[in-house]
Amino acid sequence: MSTLVGTAMDWFISLPDGHVTSFSQLSQLFREQYQGETLKEYQGETLKEFVNRFGTHVVKVNTKDKTMMVHAFRKGICPGPLSESLIRSRPKTFAEITRRVVPHIAAEGEVNEKRAHVVPTRPRAPARAQPMRVHEAVTGKKS
Repeated sequence: MSTLVGTAMDWFISLPDGHVTSFSQLSQLFREQYQGETLKEYQGETLKEFVNRFGTHVVKVNTKDKTMMVHAFRKGICPGPLSESLIRSRPKTFAEITRRVVPHIAAEGEVNEKRAHVVPTRPRAPARAQPMRVHEAVTGKKS
């Protein structure tokens, strides 16, 4: 209990007396409590924005558990090249994630810049009217 601070301490104090009977149970409850609070990358949010928001959250929560930080980041990132990279070769530290994120942020920035400078395409020519068939021309009705 002496190592808990902030929201973790508030959570621990809120547990009913006698609810926790072993350290193993406490560990499980703790993981369930804080894994549910994992930040998720928003649709349309850039990777840079997510990394900054995640970093702010880590500072706010004041966690020292590097394994939990790595797990939370991997869980919160949207599917894409970075998440596939993190699945293929699992990082052990958040510093490793940071090194691997930098090229993905740069690539994402280049793609977004190119999208912003795309020249609009020329509008299509109006569709040509279909010629009338002989029967339509004579009767004025389509068959």
